[in-house]
Amino acid sequence: MENADFSQRAVAVRLILLDVDGVLTDGRITYDSLGRESKSFHVRDGHRIKLAGRHGLTFGIITGRSSPVVDQRAAEIGISLVHQGAKEKLPVFEKIVAAAGLEPGQVAYMGDDIVDLPLLTRVGLAATVADAAREAIAHAHFVSRFAGGRGAVCELVELILKAQGKWDAIMRAYLSE
Repeated sequence: MENADFSQRAVAVRLILLDVDGVLTDGRITYDSLGRESKSFHVRDGHRIKLAGRHGLTFGIITGRSSPVVDQRAAEIGISLVHQGAKEKLPVFEKIVAAAGLEPGQVAYMGDDIVDLPLLTRVGLAATVADAAREAIAHAHFVSRFAGGRGAVCELVELILKAQGKWDAIMRAYLSE
């Protein structure tokens, strides 16, 4: 999906905020026999987040649940803005945006469910995954071709980097190695 509206919105993005369950993961929560939680993350999502971070984009997580697995994954891929247990995401969003000195139009958010609507309706670039709730899809500027945990974040990040004119230089660097 590359259209003028998306490109205009993507050029302004400086901060990408993400939900976890259903966006960075497939939404399933698995517990072992000792009650320990596990989640599966897509490696390409993580790689694109690290790559984009090296090219001027900042990332954050706002999630309603709390899990040590999220802290571990965020640390691995260089996300320092991690807000877990956010039952109401809007106040957290407002604090992050104010602390960063940004306007909502400079923020992209990818969420997948009705709890994400307050953010999807306020950011400059609202994104969701292919298997999101109907209501999230209805309020998104961008719907990934991929389901949550299956590369949707990777697709969004690549499109933002392309709109910002950064992708070709990134590819040249990889091709010259």
